[in-house]
This record gives sequence, structure tokens and C-alpha cells, in this order.
Amino acid sequence: MTAITTRHSDRRMSPVFVGILAVTAVTGWATWTGFAEQPGLAVFLFVTAAWIVSLCLHEYAHARTALHSGDITVGAKGYLTLNPLKYTHALLSIVLPVLFVIMGGIGLPGGAVFIERGRIQGRWRHSLISAAGPLTNLLFAAVCTAPFWLGALDGVPDDFRFALAFLALLQVTAAILNFLPVPGLDGYGVIEPWLPYSVRRQVEPFAQFGLLFVFALLWLPAVNGAFFDLVDSILRGLGVSELETALGWDLYRFW
Repeated sequence: MTAITTRHSDRRMSPVFVGILAVTAVTGWATWTGFAEQPGLAVFLFVTAAWIVSLCLHEYAHARTALHSGDITVGAKGYLTLNPLKYTHALLSIVLPVLFVIMGGIGLPGGAVFIERGRIQGRWRHSLISAAGPLTNLLFAAVCTAPFWLGALDGVPDDFRFALAFLALLQVTAAILNFLPVPGLDGYGVIEPWLPYSVRRQVEPFAQFGLLFVFALLWLPAVNGAFFDLVDSILRGLGVSELETALGWDLYRFW
């Protein structure tokens, strides 16, 4: 049997990800300075690029945790390069999440990295691998909201503040939704190792529909209202008002 090792090149940051970071930086600068003739376009590009960065970090967290838990194959698959084109389901990982943002202002990453679970021993490790992604979204939300809860908004242009507020909303929604114990989402992955084998076998066929089921459920007015009430209450606790996220959403939908 040939041993599989993780080479340095398998961990080198992808030029694709560097390019996305560059777009985020340039459009963030344009949003801050008001350089763009159409502020909404700058906000749209900045938030979308930053959202894709968070998607890459979300999947990287899964892969990196899996690597340290025993799955050394993630490096050869390109998961440690932060390249979204290396994900096993680019449609679920990038295209659908961006469409969800554009259509409904909802942040919902999709499962993307294939972890060889047979290489990993211990239920806690399996749970941690699943939890690593949404925990990254929580960390991203903390960074986005830091100027708000630190009271450091003096001198921050309104458009940039509103863009950060909306980006924080996306991160909070992503974390909450991914932690739901629905097959196909990370929340179910956290509890799955602790379920009886018979239950896991019965639930397995539904995993591919979990993401779409949750998104469809959010179109119900009652469910949508209750969900965003929870999101708004969390953001208020972090110093972000509902008005700021709403203004950020309005700027984002510049069309």
C-alpha cells in the first residue's frame, strides 16, 4: 500500500483564492472611499467577494480539522489550498450560496469537501470536523461586528458600515442554519456519530435534499419571520441594529 502524505504544495494558498481576496480588498476600498460612481455596485461586489472568502474558509476548516483527525487525503484533493474550484460540489459550495444571498439575503453554505470518515477514529473527532465550518462563520461574524460592539465606528463611512452589517447578517444566518440537525447540514453531522446505525441508514437517502428543504422552508412567511427575529436579536446583542442590516441589504440589491 502506498502511503499518502501531505506535501507543502498541497497547502499552498491558491492563486484563485488570492484573486478573490484582491477583489474583496479593492471593492472594500471602493466602498470605504466612495470611489465608485454607483455605491451599490461596490457594496454588491465587496459583500459577494467577502462571502465567497468565508465559504472557502468554512470548507477549509472542515478539511484542516479532518487532516488533524486522521484523514491525510484532504491535501491531495486540494482542500487545503482554499481554492473553491477544488471542492467536490462547486455548485453547492459557491453557486447556490451566492444565489441564496442574491435572492433572499440568506447565508447558507453547502457541503463541499469529501472526508474519508473511515480514516478517522472517535465520535468526538467526527463531530468536531462537522462543527468546524459553522464555527468559522461565527468567527467571521465576530470580526465583521467588532467595530460595532467595540464602539469603533467613528470615521467609518456609512456605506461600509452598512455593508459590514449585512455581511455579518449572512455569517450569523450561515452559522445558525448550518447547526440545524437536518441531514446534509453540518448540525446533523455533529450528532450523526452518536446516533444508532439503523437511524443513520434510514436518514442517509434524505441528506442530498436537506439544503434545499431548509431554503424552501424559509420561504414560508411565519418561519422566515421567526428566523430573522432570532438573527436580529443576536446582531443587536453584537451592537448591529436591524436598520443597519436593512440598509446594507438595500445597497447590496443595487439593481
